[in-house]
Amino acid sequence: MDIVNLAKALVLGVVEGATEFIPVSSTGHLILIGHFLGFESTGKTFEVLIQLGAILAILLVYFSRLLGVVLCLPTDAWARRFVVSVIVAFLPAAALGAVLHSRIKALFERPDLVCVALILGGIVLLVVDRLKLEAREDNAFRFSPWLALKIGLCQCAALFPGVSRSGATIVGALLMGTTKRAAAEFSFFLAMPTMAGAFAYDLYKNYRVLDFSDVTTIGVGFVAAFISGLFVVRFLLDYVSRHGFTLFAVWRIVVGSAGLAGLYLMR
Repeated sequence: MDIVNLAKALVLGVVEGATEFIPVSSTGHLILIGHFLGFESTGKTFEVLIQLGAILAILLVYFSRLLGVVLCLPTDAWARRFVVSVIVAFLPAAALGAVLHSRIKALFERPDLVCVALILGGIVLLVVDRLKLEAREDNAFRFSPWLALKIGLCQCAALFPGVSRSGATIVGALLMGTTKRAAAEFSFFLAMPTMAGAFAYDLYKNYRVLDFSDVTTIGVGFVAAFISGLFVVRFLLDYVSRHGFTLFAVWRIVVGSAGLAGLYLMR
């Protein structure tokens, strides 16, 4: 058993779960940290499979509410509208991601571009967070399909590594007139089909080259992603309701700048 690899897997798993649902780009962080740690997995097996840990974390937190929605579908128009809204928001990025999959994957080999995207995204998030926007929507379960579609179109920007799926959807929702809490919560709901779809598509594209030989390493990353994701989902909404997204904007700028400096020094 390689203790060094297990330690790297633990770090990457914690990072995946901790950053998946906040607007700092989990993919960008995994690319940069994996690059500097020298961590590689055949066919990106590790990176693909630990996403399941983060998906299970958000499903566990929202299980009772989502089960309530499912049970109310036959009789409650609002429940059906919620499901339609999430599906409508999911489709634009899913369709574009399927078409551009190979080109998007090629960008994963460019940590310098990830750093630039982190910095620019941090600046955008900082500006939007400080705008005096009129908040008309405060319940993520009540977003209209039209509002959801516009948020889903914004999510397409996150196909570029380093932009952040949650960051794109949160910024889009805020600009469309939602509260910060509702924007973050709808980003959670949209994460479920988006992450599950991306996981399934990655698995389909790479199953021939997947290497499951190091089950222990994958297991460590999976559990770490689940636990850290669970913590973030439980506490994020209350935090952003009180403090907004400035911390995450600054975080992006600092990480992106440090990454560029590190890449320059390693040349």
